[in-house]
Amino acid sequence: MMAFSNKNKYIGIFCVSLGILMSALPARADIYRYIDKEGVMHFTNVPTSSRYKLYVKGRSSGSSGSYSSTKYDHFIDTASRKHRISFPLVKAVIKVESNFNPRAVSRAGAQGLMQIMPGTADLLNVSDPFDPRENIMGGTRYLRMLMDRFDGKLSFVLAGYNAGPERVDRYKGIPPIRETQNYVKKVKKYYRMFKEEP
Repeated sequence: MMAFSNKNKYIGIFCVSLGILMSALPARADIYRYIDKEGVMHFTNVPTSSRYKLYVKGRSSGSSGSYSSTKYDHFIDTASRKHRISFPLVKAVIKVESNFNPRAVSRAGAQGLMQIMPGTADLLNVSDPFDPRENIMGGTRYLRMLMDRFDGKLSFVLAGYNAGPERVDRYKGIPPIRETQNYVKKVKKYYRMFKEEP
């Protein structure tokens, strides 16, 4: 007979519970967790706040795991008109940021379709970054703020969206950060593609 300490019991329960959770979810499901003040671990495949961090990356079952690229067009249209930002540009940012996944969470904690950081969400009055309408409206408003700040220079705006406007100011252009340089190129590529769509 094998004896378990209380700690080992909890670990065993945790492993069994996580195994059940993983087996009940689609093959691509990511698992997020946070530990509360009492030390209790909480797990979900649908994070509802920035407290949750990626814990287990789901494996692909052969499907592309892609999301509809047109599902949120009505929100994009409303936001682009309100904030005077080109519809194809907003859509291109969403494509590169989250690939149209409204539940996306980055390693840095950016959330939702337009990958809004919690601090930026507060600035933009976005109370639920996982709500597609709120996220798109907030992200588009932020693009407008960057457009105004950088006199409409698209490369500067996109670099500011990715790396922060202060870095763009410091380098007087796209910062020498490979991720940011690639990001600007990708968004511009999709911007051209979406502009050409009928």
